[in-house]
Amino acid sequence: MPLEATLMIIDNSEYMRNGDYQPTRFEAQTDAVTTIFQTKVDSNPESSVGLMTMAAKGPEVLVTHSRDIGQILQGIHKTTGRLGGTADIPTALNIAQLALKHRQNKNLRQRIILFVGSPLDGAAADEKGMVRLAKKLKKNNVAVDVVAFGDAIEEGAEGSGNVLKAFVDAASSGDNSHLVSVPPGPHLLSDIILTSAILAGDRGMPEPMADGGAGGEGAGGSNQFEFGVDPSLDPELAMALRMSMEEEQARQAAAQAAQQSPAPSAPDSAPTTTVPAEPTDEEEEAMLRQALAMSQEEQDVEMHDHGDGDGDEDEEMSEEEAIARAIEMSMQQSEQEQQQKK
Repeated sequence: MPLEATLMIIDNSEYMRNGDYQPTRFEAQTDAVTTIFQTKVDSNPESSVGLMTMAAKGPEVLVTHSRDIGQILQGIHKTTGRLGGTADIPTALNIAQLALKHRQNKNLRQRIILFVGSPLDGAAADEKGMVRLAKKLKKNNVAVDVVAFGDAIEEGAEGSGNVLKAFVDAASSGDNSHLVSVPPGPHLLSDIILTSAILAGDRGMPEPMADGGAGGEGAGGSNQFEFGVDPSLDPELAMALRMSMEEEQARQAAAQAAQQSPAPSAPDSAPTTTVPAEPTDEEEEAMLRQALAMSQEEQDVEMHDHGDGDGDEDEEMSEEEAIARAIEMSMQQSEQEQQQKK
């Protein structure tokens, strides 16, 4: 984790009263300041953070170097009643550089985090002058991160966006300076900064995962994460999106495999067994009639072959015996047909 002495310069100009960032620009900035402070001091036990303003009556150092969040909150509370005027960015940067130069631990690397939420005015709008100041900071090994929000991200007549980008590009040494532009929206300013390249090193994240490279602009890096969601901020949503994607991929893979593989064919040698259906009442009656007719024909043939003596014997057969005999013969014929089918 980086071992740094950081000085945050906050914008306390009249523009901080606007409500396009919830609840106001100044309170959104205050939340971001406390987030940066906590992240910095948690990343390394020797790192320290300071705070200063750059508007109202003029730039003023509120806290030099501290690891006590109470001092930062006290300085913010003191600034709440001192909103007004315009921001003097060049003067504030020079004062911040001197404050960092006199840090107690000379092993701490120097960093300035500048919040700009108002239009650039005066010397701050002079791109050449801002580039010269950036080169001076680079020569003194001071890294500069710029958070542009509110009117600072608008491409006005002064070309404020181009000035800030040129300033960060000139101050960057080994990709150690960043510009992050945060437009108004439902997101919190602190959350966008937390996932940006400004705090990537303090959170142990590789900078390509965070938005806003050296001199780059972005809305804070939310689009650089998988599915556009930072797992550290909303792990449940990130997990649900990942599981949904995996299920969809598995479904597509199964459908593709089913299309490519041929359907298995039934073997030709498989034996088939046919169970004869039970005859209905009508079929049984027809079979009885057919059997009766066949029996009568046979009787006629026998009578013709054997003469009158046999005929008298047949005549003596009652009608009931003839029906019983016909049924017996039809049943025998039915069994023979079923055996032949098998």
